[in-house]
Amino acid sequence: MKGLGLFRRRKLKLSNETDRPQKAIVKPFSYPPKIILAWAKAIEGNTEILNFLNDNGYKELVMATHAIRLKDEARDWLMKNGYPHVFAMINAAEGNAEALKWLQLNKMDVFYNMALAIDHENEGFEWLKRHATQDIFLLTKSIQKVKDEIEERHNDVHIRG
Repeated sequence: MKGLGLFRRRKLKLSNETDRPQKAIVKPFSYPPKIILAWAKAIEGNTEILNFLNDNGYKELVMATHAIRLKDEARDWLMKNGYPHVFAMINAAEGNAEALKWLQLNKMDVFYNMALAIDHENEGFEWLKRHATQDIFLLTKSIQKVKDEIEERHNDVHIRG
């Protein structure tokens, strides 16, 4: 029963300060088209470009690439380092309705519609065609391709053994 005391103390300590909702820091997410296109290629598996992005100050894009490929450490990094909107887009693209709602409530229209499109909702692609740049459209297609490959591997009974 010694363990109970430890948990109780921890719970009391947490309830004092950290239970209050905290405003998430949201860093800007705007890049030149050539960086977006390079990121799309990195997402598709070009490790040379991924290394270039990492070596040239685009760690958030590298982490987002890993998060797209289901790496929990990268997802945590995005949340802790000011990119909850990127993490929400990835989560929403995986069918998380709460993440999609968060993007919509926070007026993150590009990420909202990217998530819809990645999840094969035609309205997302239609919105992107009308309102986003071509590099964002191509990025969305690259993420969709990788997400579809992950889903296909996950559902393949021959791979799961």
